[in-house]
Amino acid sequence: MTTFPTEPFGLYLILTAPRAGYRACAEAAVAERVRVLQLRMKEASPEDVRLVGRELREITRGTDTLLIINDAVDLAAELDADGVHLGQEDLPVPEARRRWAQPGKIFGLSTHNQSQVETAEILRPDYIGIGPVFPTPAKGGRDPVIGPEGLAALLRSTTLPSVAIGGIDATNLPEVLACGARNYAVIRAVGDAVNPRDAIRRLREAERRFYSTRPAADVKSSLESPR
Repeated sequence: MTTFPTEPFGLYLILTAPRAGYRACAEAAVAERVRVLQLRMKEASPEDVRLVGRELREITRGTDTLLIINDAVDLAAELDADGVHLGQEDLPVPEARRRWAQPGKIFGLSTHNQSQVETAEILRPDYIGIGPVFPTPAKGGRDPVIGPEGLAALLRSTTLPSVAIGGIDATNLPEVLACGARNYAVIRAVGDAVNPRDAIRRLREAERRFYSTRPAADVKSSLESPR
């Protein structure tokens, strides 16, 4: 049965019009054993999303990489994806679970402030996204930037597995990890790269360097309480 990882896994890769193409990025994610891959095609037609989704399902099926579909519960079910990620204006989590009642499917939820995190604690999605941490065109300015301090506060206030998101790249990733985030989502840091596999490796190297400079006791403590 598929479940959202309870142990820290680091990179959560979101694909939105990647420069190298959806197939190349998905293949890079599988090759680098990225734990979670989300297909996010906000402006595309349902048929285009379906075509790309089928391709990504073919690439990820039977691998260590989970495939999450953004927003579209029915399409996620049709593709037999591993889960769906919902925004605050999408189908409510309880309704999404009723519509897609297959055991083991993953339901994620975006959160942007304390009130939404508190509501998520009641709804109990399998994980929450927290952000945007930094400015990002992906959100179109709809949600206020919470900054590292806001991220740290929201992480402390939830018991749910969490993924930091919004403007994260290899340069500012250490600041995100220092807030207590153990999982982080990126779009442009990989999507804008000519070579997505190299971009994934740069993020992983930034993560490795961060932990290599931390006292062993701090790392152990943080890993025992993943967010």
